Amino acid sequence: MYRPQIEMGKPLYSGIHTFMHLPHVQTLEKVDYAVIGVPFDTGVSYAIGARFGPSSIRTMSQRIRPISPVHKIDTSEYLSGIDYGDLRVYPGYIEQSYKIIEEQLTPVFEAGIVPIMLGGDHSISLPHLRAAAKKYGPVCLVHFDSHSDTGRAQDPARMWSHGCVFSYAVDEGLIDAEHSIQMGMRGSTFKPNGLDEARAMGFEVLTTDDVRELTIEELCAKVKSKVGDRPVFLTFDIDFLDPTYAPGTGTPEVGGFTTYEAQRMLRGLAGINFIGFDLVEVLPDRDPSHITALHAANIAFEFVCLLAVKRRMDGTPSKGLAVPAGTIR
Repeated sequence: MYRPQIEMGKPLYSGIHTFMHLPHVQTLEKVDYAVIGVPFDTGVSYAIGARFGPSSIRTMSQRIRPISPVHKIDTSEYLSGIDYGDLRVYPGYIEQSYKIIEEQLTPVFEAGIVPIMLGGDHSISLPHLRAAAKKYGPVCLVHFDSHSDTGRAQDPARMWSHGCVFSYAVDEGLIDAEHSIQMGMRGSTFKPNGLDEARAMGFEVLTTDDVRELTIEELCAKVKSKVGDRPVFLTFDIDFLDPTYAPGTGTPEVGGFTTYEAQRMLRGLAGINFIGFDLVEVLPDRDPSHITALHAANIAFEFVCLLAVKRRMDGTPSKGLAVPAGTIR
């Protein structure tokens, strides 16, 4: 199996920084999940810098170990995981980058591998969903964010903004909106009823106030009821968190959630049929403390745990069990 390569006695900060010390291997064989960087931020509407998100998140993942005491699980015993490296992109060229991102991700999805994609701005979710839909058809979306990202571009030159990504995904039939949910929306808007556009597309939309009126257990039960056993893509914009916890992002909104709240929400989603994940909008240059990237790395680890727990629940063996013992540890 492909597992984190942590050597006792070797400092965790040493060596080349892959995500969680996973082996850097570009293979589609005997792999359950692949961490993939998507260093692209041409779709932003305000501040650039998310192109440096993947490298920063990898660096801040160095102290993450494979065992979750909360889930009581060793993720490396249930999952074979790799750091696939970064996808090729064309900075400044959105449509060309979308095309090549989709082309590179399509064989990953086709192989049944769950990609864990580190952005990058939120516009990259569109090629992610295009690639996913080739295998799974329209997928359910579980969306953590302070913005619904369901706007419509007024300027054709800005058509592919990160603020429009999910409206176009619905238009293209990539998302099963009736079985999707968006959580955490807050902040000022251009329109009095800005979220009505997302609801009209079929999304269930929960503002930050709506979320806080529920217990975390009630929220997670609502999400599970919404998606059922359908294939689910989870997208997490780091500005779901309050800027106190995630200052390194391009469009922060005050009044958000703590890291612990986000962790509990994710942990409560165990059992869902996740087929893909992306974490977006980390701007390292806006956060010299690197706390944003640290939180992002741990959120990605929580998703790894969800994959491992699902395999334990289903009794499904890892694809990597076919790898001779001791090949990579």
